[in-house]
Amino acid sequence: MIALLGRRDSPTDAVEDYCTHLSRALKARGWALHLVRVPWAEQGWWSALAWLWRRSGQWRDQWTLVQYTALSWSRHGFPVGVLALLCTLKVRHARLAVIFHDPGAYTGTRLIDRARRACQRWVMRTAYRWAERSIVNVPVGSVSWLPPNPAKAAFIPVGANIPAPSLAQHNGHRPPGRPKVIAVFGITGGGAVGNEIEDIAFAASQASRRLQPLRLVTLGRGSKEAESRLRQALSGVKIEFAALGVLPPEEVSRTLADSDALLFVRGQISTQRWSVIAGIACGLPLVAYSGPHTAHPITEAGVIQVPQGDRQELGKALVEVLTDEPLWQ
Repeated sequence: MIALLGRRDSPTDAVEDYCTHLSRALKARGWALHLVRVPWAEQGWWSALAWLWRRSGQWRDQWTLVQYTALSWSRHGFPVGVLALLCTLKVRHARLAVIFHDPGAYTGTRLIDRARRACQRWVMRTAYRWAERSIVNVPVGSVSWLPPNPAKAAFIPVGANIPAPSLAQHNGHRPPGRPKVIAVFGITGGGAVGNEIEDIAFAASQASRRLQPLRLVTLGRGSKEAESRLRQALSGVKIEFAALGVLPPEEVSRTLADSDALLFVRGQISTQRWSVIAGIACGLPLVAYSGPHTAHPITEAGVIQVPQGDRQELGKALVEVLTDEPLWQ
């Protein structure tokens, strides 16, 4: 089998991590999955398609798993090139499956946003029609561009992309006086998008009034970039704060396992948020904003949901999780 990837994301590439873990899992079951990255971003689309034509000469009747996000196949969110790629693979008689890592079209109200959204929906709908199988990481019924009764689509949540912590790593035997730890895994655009910084600071401030000592840890993409803004927002709040940045997978597992709650305010919680799945895999209770994509099985995984944007309920839920251990243990 082939896993076909587009442009590499930076500083971390969750899609590549996903494929690497999938390859290991398949290898344990006697299947080989080879990761192949299409160099369209470096060479341009015409050269990349010629490269793919040569590379795919031996792929007849092989499953080719095309990894889709809008920005992995386009710099500006108009991913029509992926259809040329699928057409090339169909001519080569490869068996096509598309894994939609980002099945929701982009939001926005500007004319360019509406054009981008229409393009993405058309591309995804066409890719679904051309592929033998399609995989989405949210419940099939919540994907608006799929046809009624989409027989070729299957729902598979994303994986954690980190190693599971050992029982010895978990914080169940914390020493006396150890601070309660709130973890935030990933901040969009370094906190320059939406109200994430203000939401995190408000919830942490509410918790600090009820709990001492208390520590806030941010990690993952955007955490270092958001550090100064978050420190400013936390000014006057009695809380220890550390921004750890991007960490190796093993360090992510250890940090989450040493925490007491995961706070998620980066949009609505759903099965496509691998940072959420990572927290669940590490045994953390979650306090998160909910929305239309918040559905089973994520709702059965120790999550306290609050309406998106409701900071008062967010802070109240965080305090409840941190003070009532029998609630989640």
